[in-house]
Amino acid sequence: MSLHASFTLRRLRMLSGLVMFVYIAIHLLNHALGIISLALAEEGLRLEMVFWRSPPVTLLLYGAAAIHFSLALWTLYSRREWRLPWIEILRLASGFSFPILLIGHAVTTRLGDTLFAIKPTYSAIITNLLTAGTQGMQLALLAPGWLHGCLGLWITLRHFHSMQRIKPLLVALVALIPLFAAAGFLRMAAEVHAMGPPPPTGPNAMIEQATLAAWRNDLTIVYLVAVVTAFALGRLHALIQHRSTSVS
Repeated sequence: MSLHASFTLRRLRMLSGLVMFVYIAIHLLNHALGIISLALAEEGLRLEMVFWRSPPVTLLLYGAAAIHFSLALWTLYSRREWRLPWIEILRLASGFSFPILLIGHAVTTRLGDTLFAIKPTYSAIITNLLTAGTQGMQLALLAPGWLHGCLGLWITLRHFHSMQRIKPLLVALVALIPLFAAAGFLRMAAEVHAMGPPPPTGPNAMIEQATLAAWRNDLTIVYLVAVVTAFALGRLHALIQHRSTSVS
């Protein structure tokens, strides 16, 4: 790969990652509004949806996600050396675990709205999580995308003296923002729980939930197969090259 092509790929990775990082940061900060009240978080979610669901911004977000994922698969395929520093291992692990949450979130909110006109609200989402008993998984998956973005930015910008000077502040933000988001989520969950059990769901709602669950499972399987396939093909390619070099 030429130097120009490599530089272009790095720039694409950085720009697409920045778009997704802004999305994650806004989402986490909106969760944190739940510390004050569920109503305030709901209003924040409404404004967030107005912004991210405008056609240009939607195209930007999903285009960035597609580019970033494609480049991640290319990294799995093309990388020949896997003895990496711990910070790179952590960045890659958090990056590849985040789409599992993103798939579930996109199916529940965007696809649910598109197919069944289900408008996402914190009350409805948290009720479903509490009913399914998966609120713990939701909390556990809040952090990977944030951590991946923070590590990516740090690896890119750590050589600047100004970044080194504010490193303690950056470390505090990396830790505090997801903690505040988790606290807001727990506060909203307590408020939703205090409202009492939700009304019984009708047959149509059960069919809609089953359909969305099937979409979520299928897309998760496709994602995992793509990741494993890219890595396996890369190892096979490296093995073939090594043997060809040895023979010659």
